[in-house]
Amino acid sequence: MRRFIVLFISIAVVSGISACSTGTEPTRTYLDDIEQDNSTVSDLMAENCASHDEPEDYTWDAGSVVNITLNGSSISVDGPGVTVDGSKATITASGNYSASGALTDGQITIDTDDDGIVRLILNNADITCSTSAPINIAGAEKTIIILPEDTGSHLADGDTYIFDDPEDDEPNAALFSKDDLSFYGSGSLTIDANYNDGITSKDGLVINSGIITVDALDDGIRGKDYLVVKDGSIIITSGGDALKSDDDDEDKGYILIEHGVIDLTSSDDGIDAESDLLVSGGTITILAGGGSDAVIGEDDSAKGIKGNAYVVIDDCIISVDSADDAIHSNTDMIINGGDFTLASGDDAIHADNTLSINDGNISITRSFEGIEGYFIVFYGGNISVISSDDCVNSTAGARAELDNGCCTYIYGGYIVLNASVGDGIDSNGNIVMKGGTVIIHGPSNDPEVMFDYDGTFDISGGLIVGSGSSSHMTQAPSPVSTQNSVMMTFTLANSASTIFHIDDSDGNEIATFEPLHRYQSIGFSSPDLETGKTYRVYLGGVSTGLNNDGLITGGSYSGGSLSTTFTISEVVTPIEK
Repeated sequence: MRRFIVLFISIAVVSGISACSTGTEPTRTYLDDIEQDNSTVSDLMAENCASHDEPEDYTWDAGSVVNITLNGSSISVDGPGVTVDGSKATITASGNYSASGALTDGQITIDTDDDGIVRLILNNADITCSTSAPINIAGAEKTIIILPEDTGSHLADGDTYIFDDPEDDEPNAALFSKDDLSFYGSGSLTIDANYNDGITSKDGLVINSGIITVDALDDGIRGKDYLVVKDGSIIITSGGDALKSDDDDEDKGYILIEHGVIDLTSSDDGIDAESDLLVSGGTITILAGGGSDAVIGEDDSAKGIKGNAYVVIDDCIISVDSADDAIHSNTDMIINGGDFTLASGDDAIHADNTLSINDGNISITRSFEGIEGYFIVFYGGNISVISSDDCVNSTAGARAELDNGCCTYIYGGYIVLNASVGDGIDSNGNIVMKGGTVIIHGPSNDPEVMFDYDGTFDISGGLIVGSGSSSHMTQAPSPVSTQNSVMMTFTLANSASTIFHIDDSDGNEIATFEPLHRYQSIGFSSPDLETGKTYRVYLGGVSTGLNNDGLITGGSYSGGSLSTTFTISEVVTPIEK
């Protein structure tokens, strides 16, 4: 399993999932080029332990079902495998059992010694236990909770548990299991967890289907070895993390979401995986820590989605409003697709090492810093970022402006950056651009700029246009570039929405740009800027073209004032007007 730190030494080890190290500080080496990492959820799952889920788990002989009838303060049973002591029923053998009725203060315990499956069918069961878990799976090879169609069951515990043996591994959740646990069916289960967690498995936990609603004092649903959501509807309100896996063994502690509709409201993290966090589908909505306008303590964690190792997202619909990072990895992150709406009080998307965006529709509506990582790699996607500081920030974590080998790579994608206060792109190292479209509505005031780098900014392809201040820190792309660029600085600031228009001496449009903020500088690079050709710059006026995020294409431009003319004679042409 690829965990915690990846060593980037040469181009050959950047791609794929073979380059790994555990528990060491990263040795990162800037590369002129970096191969695309197309690793998917299935690739990462090959590095994690397999779940206990089997297709045959969900078929059984209806004629073999033993009925457990709950009668307020008493229990009756119509078959073998169950012992009853007052309001407590104990299932002692594998088999199929159906619980119906209500217990006002009682418990169903599962404690078997054989290797078979226990299927517990909750058939409109309502169980309250004031001193322990209403369902306590003390021992079983595997337990499957069945939620039949058109049924609704309910579990509730008290705020204090009484333990028979405090030294033993006692229940800490309203539905507690020491062993592998699964859920199946189209019915519903509602859990009020007043003591600690809602659902906990000390081994693996698989939610195959079902409608599960949890209101928990601490964590909502926790699978220690792993938590797998194959489908279903999950609604959680939690005082801790909503979904969690916390085993620190090398191939465990992962969370996998394949499908389903998941709605999480958490005081701490929405989804917290000790190792890999993998999403291949589903619709996920998260409110963490009170949302992006909330204030949390310095040592608190209220992230939307967090993986302490890899975060890989293949496809999904994700909406996060979090006080802390919206999506976070302590190592690497790969986004292969999906639709994202993210609001964060800190970073919207953060990876300590490499953050690769291969595809997807990403809308960051609020953030301190929008996209942050040591290496940030854009290969595709439709990305929009609003931030109060830097929109894209390649950093090792230090706030100082220095070259520490970081890099932002842009190979493709459509990227719109709205930085009213911070930088559009800030790299404590290099920027490499070989393709794609980047539109930067940069800051109006010093010292922040449209792009800020401490190494080089090498452009060999793509289109970038940005507005910004006239700070002494304003930078143009580097002369090492092979694609021509223009950096124009104005003596006086231009008001927001004042069109900046370039055409060539024959009147052919090169660029028409309408900045969102007041600006005193414009940076522009495009394959259309040819060495030896003369161009004209106009300010103001109107265009009948299509305005896509400030970049206007097609139609006709008129009414502007000629600001200057210039001839491309070198890779970077500075213009002061």
